[in-house]
Amino acid sequence: MGRPALVVVLTGGIGSGKSTVSRHFEKLGVPVIDADLIAREQVAPGAPALDEIRERFGAAVITPMGGLDRDRMRGIVFEDSTKRLQLQQILHPRIRSEMQLRLEQLDTSYAVLVIPLLLESGQNSLADRILVVDTPEVRQRERVQQRDGLNETQIEQIIAAQVDRQSRLAAADDVISNDGDLQALEKAVEQLHRRYLGMAERRLISS
Repeated sequence: MGRPALVVVLTGGIGSGKSTVSRHFEKLGVPVIDADLIAREQVAPGAPALDEIRERFGAAVITPMGGLDRDRMRGIVFEDSTKRLQLQQILHPRIRSEMQLRLEQLDTSYAVLVIPLLLESGQNSLADRILVVDTPEVRQRERVQQRDGLNETQIEQIIAAQVDRQSRLAAADDVISNDGDLQALEKAVEQLHRRYLGMAERRLISS
C-alpha cells in the first residue's frame, strides 16, 4: 500500500455540485476522501480540535450536547475574516494530515480528494491534478438557498470568502461544467474517470 499513482483534487465553489460529482466517482469504484467529512470528525465531542476551538472562541460555540454549534460558528467566521483565519489554522493542518494518512492506506491506481477550500488553504501540493466543478453563480446561489435555507446575505458572505470563479478556473487542470442535467454531469465524470485511469497506469509503468 502507499500513495496512489494519481491524486485528483476536486474543488469548486459552494453549491457547484462537488458532492454529486464525488458520489459518481465513488459509484465508479474510486476512493474518495472528503475534507468536509474529516472536518466534521475533527469537531466531534471530545476531539482535540474542538477543545482548541472552545478555548479560542468560548463556550458559546459549543452545543448543550458537546458538539460544535455550526450555525453560530458560521455567523462568527463569515462576519470576521480574522476569526475565520483562526478557525482555519486550527482545522486545516489536522484535515491535511488525516487526508495524507488515508491516502497512504489506499491500494488503488488513483484517488479523489474533495477539498472545497483548496486554493484558499494552499493545499495545492496534495494534487497531481486539480478538477474544478464549475457552475454559473446564479445557479450556485439557487442551489445553496434550496439546500441550506440560507438567506441572501449569508450566501453572499460565503461566496465572498471563497476564491472567485475565474481564479478557480485558472488553477484547474480539468473542468466539469455543471450547467446541464444530471445525466450530462455523470457522463462528464465517466469520461474523466477513463482518462484518469489511463494517466495513473502510465505513471505506474514509468515509475
